[in-house]
Amino acid sequence: MNILEYENYHETISHGDIIFPYNTYLCSIPYDFSKVPLHWHEEMEVIYIKKGQGIVTVDFKSYNVKSPSVVLILPGQLHSIEQLEDYAMEYENIIFNPSMLIPKQADCCSTDFILPLLNRQITVPTVFNKLYPYYNDVVSSLDCCDNISMTRPQGYQLYIKSQLFNLFFVLNNRCKLDAKPRSNHTALALDKMKIILKYIENNYMNKISIYDVANLIDYSESHFMKYFKNTMGTTFIEYLKDYRLTMASRLLASSDSSILDIANEVGFDNLSYFNRSFKKKYHTTPLRYRKENNS
Repeated sequence: MNILEYENYHETISHGDIIFPYNTYLCSIPYDFSKVPLHWHEEMEVIYIKKGQGIVTVDFKSYNVKSPSVVLILPGQLHSIEQLEDYAMEYENIIFNPSMLIPKQADCCSTDFILPLLNRQITVPTVFNKLYPYYNDVVSSLDCCDNISMTRPQGYQLYIKSQLFNLFFVLNNRCKLDAKPRSNHTALALDKMKIILKYIENNYMNKISIYDVANLIDYSESHFMKYFKNTMGTTFIEYLKDYRLTMASRLLASSDSSILDIANEVGFDNLSYFNRSFKKKYHTTPLRYRKENNS
């Protein structure tokens, strides 16, 4: 199970495929899952908060967000979603591949407007809320896509594409910021962390050593451990354990596999240690968690 499967398993609307890579999901924190771990992907993601409030982290910066608001995640940006205190947050997760808007033969729409935004050559806000002067312009395209997806008349894909182009028009025409581009040091730290997190996402079910991960980014083990702690605010071992427990919580709520099989599937080879760690994180046993959250 990769992170996109985890993030989007509670699917209520889906109309994406290889030739039309646009998907919409309705999700809730913490009812569907306790959090979405820090991750990244090549798709563009829009988190449209409909009810409640929570925390969204983008490239190590945390935002306390509440409805109604929109969080824009560009391709390659590190991001996570988690609960804020005891609040719940219901949100629509819109994920699409920008390649659906970029023709094989370059044109001014892609070279002058879409690609500069995707490549961070221009900067726009990450969070749009009701106080933002162009908030209604931003959400108008999203609402239009949602509305037509309810009935999906012939050619609805054309309409969704047109609204995505309109979204890029609004971002370019009204939302550009005069922010300075990120420093080389920040970019390097992000790029290295993206390599590490993608490795965890693809290998968390297997044994992972400090040496293996440090070697990925050409660091010594001691340098890597210091870098990870300074960047993430926790040790690599603790982060990996927390990640595995988060994925285990998803499996407990959505599958009939035994607790032993789930523990093994997420990388724990000792059931007693898994049970203790799970109870420490979720304040309940895996069995009780399953009974309370089984979907």
